[in-house]
Amino acid sequence: MVFILLAGAFLPIMDFFITNVALPSIDNSLHASASELELVIAGYGVAYAALLVLGGRLGDRYGRRRVFLGALIGFVAASAVCGIAPTVGVLIAARIVQGATAALLIPQVLATFHHTLEHERKARALALYGATSGIAAVVGQLVGGLLVSANIAGTSWRPIFLVNVPIGLIVLVVATRIVPDTRSEHPVGVDLPGTVLFAATLTALLVPLTEGHSLGWPWWTWAMIALAVVLGAITFVVERRAEQRGEIPLLPPSLLRLPSMSRGLVMVFAFSIGFGAFMFVFALTVQDGLHEDALHGGLAILPMAVLFLLGSLFAPRLIGRFGRAALSIGAVIQLTGLASLVAVVVHGWPNVSLWDMAVPLALSGAGQSMLFTGLFRSVLADVPTHLGGVGSGVLITLQQSGLALGVATLGTLYIARAEHNTAHAFATVEAVQIAIIALLAVGAAALPRFVSR
Repeated sequence: MVFILLAGAFLPIMDFFITNVALPSIDNSLHASASELELVIAGYGVAYAALLVLGGRLGDRYGRRRVFLGALIGFVAASAVCGIAPTVGVLIAARIVQGATAALLIPQVLATFHHTLEHERKARALALYGATSGIAAVVGQLVGGLLVSANIAGTSWRPIFLVNVPIGLIVLVVATRIVPDTRSEHPVGVDLPGTVLFAATLTALLVPLTEGHSLGWPWWTWAMIALAVVLGAITFVVERRAEQRGEIPLLPPSLLRLPSMSRGLVMVFAFSIGFGAFMFVFALTVQDGLHEDALHGGLAILPMAVLFLLGSLFAPRLIGRFGRAALSIGAVIQLTGLASLVAVVVHGWPNVSLWDMAVPLALSGAGQSMLFTGLFRSVLADVPTHLGGVGSGVLITLQQSGLALGVATLGTLYIARAEHNTAHAFATVEAVQIAIIALLAVGAAALPRFVSR
């Protein structure tokens, strides 16, 4: 049961990142602008983030197995549309639908773990989910590179989406037989005002950040950013008042005040900003900067993928033994790898080989696995079982919001600076990520002590 649910979660997570390595091919095929390419990534992320908590609530109320299977069918259908999209507009629209269905699917995985497993089995399943999330991100770019370079029947980038169809159908058939039908004994209502306000806030923030640079920052982009601030404040007030009336809002303030949530979510959000930006700019640096093809662009990330996988196998045991110190050590290892990677790129440019980057990427993947796994294990520690769907949705909402924000902000920064110097553009973005990881190395000490149990 655990592994088939993880397989269902793997596809939507992988799909956020598999597109990165195909961006140059999509550009050549559909004649997309730089901002449209960012929307192919960020559009998926916005829909994903905005509806995650709603997905958790629907599973709590109507049954997690039912919602999981229905969302998986929708995701497979949207993937098929992405794969045959005739224009970039259709591709962006289908990606938004993909993100929406992924948002309904993913919370059922964590909530089912939370409801059916106990103690060490639950901790192991949550750790495996954290590992699966990271592995899916890295493997996505590797598989994307292989599929694009294979150019199956002259279809170029399209198989990166079409591959979801047979895999998704297999998961669907198996899941109907072995996934238990669970739901909350005390389901909460759908917070429609909170859902709409949160979605509007994310959209008002990410659209101008994604489109602003390519359009020369017209007045409406600044107006939308100001609107996002106002909408964010209104969302906070509405959610607080809803909880005061005895309701459970989309983002419950009391849930967010739990030690594991309040500290862990900030760290997950910050980590995701840097990680989302890295995967986006690294793919462009290798292909557009070093002029490697999609296959080599995907293979370039292989050292990170291998060490992340190996690290994830040992991370739960190491975290159980050394507690928060393991997270800090992982952050330091990742920081060392990123700093070494920047040095290799800047000093060797433009004669940087993929072998030159292999060791720094391997270090980064090893440290990342420890940090990523520990953070996911930490956040849900204190969440009551009957709020498992809500807590899972909040966690992945912040993660996905961070990934989309990283692409929209640091990705835009990279595109602006890469027009003049690709190596320096990469170094600028990675300097921000290095600063984030350094703060996480210190911040791990503030996580609850349960991690060491």
